[in-house]
Amino acid sequence: MSKLKTTLGIVAIAFITLTAVSCKDNNKEQNNTDVDHSEMNHDNSDGHHDSEKKDMAMSGDGNSEVILNDYFNLKDALVADDNAKAKELGARLATSLGKLDVSSYTDMQKTDLKDIIEDTVEHAEHISESDIAHQREHFKILSEGVTDMVAITGTKNTLYQQFCPMYDGGSNWLSMSEEVRNPYYGSKMLKCGKVQKEIN
Repeated sequence: MSKLKTTLGIVAIAFITLTAVSCKDNNKEQNNTDVDHSEMNHDNSDGHHDSEKKDMAMSGDGNSEVILNDYFNLKDALVADDNAKAKELGARLATSLGKLDVSSYTDMQKTDLKDIIEDTVEHAEHISESDIAHQREHFKILSEGVTDMVAITGTKNTLYQQFCPMYDGGSNWLSMSEEVRNPYYGSKMLKCGKVQKEIN
């Protein structure tokens, strides 16, 4: 039994080392390119046109799609290393979360959604008044809440749960694009991460 534990431990360490090296290599490769990230259109970093995001937002207040739209805009601000924009969008997300209409869900779902919303609003509010490093800490927990919300409310769009092994022992976020744009490191390690699963 102890041999099995030792073997599993070695395999786990090898996996973590390979993942870390992969992200570091990715970072070196990214730093060697001549792309000027300051000129990138970060509002469009998910590969979707602004009109598509506006369509999502038009679906009405109190709707989970409005929350997702605000969440993706916040994620894009963190990808762009834009502290001021992330503050503004954190406040907007806190407002849209507070307006979620839970009336059409079962009693158990209502209870779960209310708990999720209460916690997630708190993190969105912290983002609205923090420096970027602290915003990213709260974005990690906020992303877990939004993912839990989507598990109950569903979504009209295909979403991608993405994972960065390097940030805070491993951190997830949601994206509308398969292309990885890391909100935890921004321009430092823009492409560090992978798609964990597709959410329909």
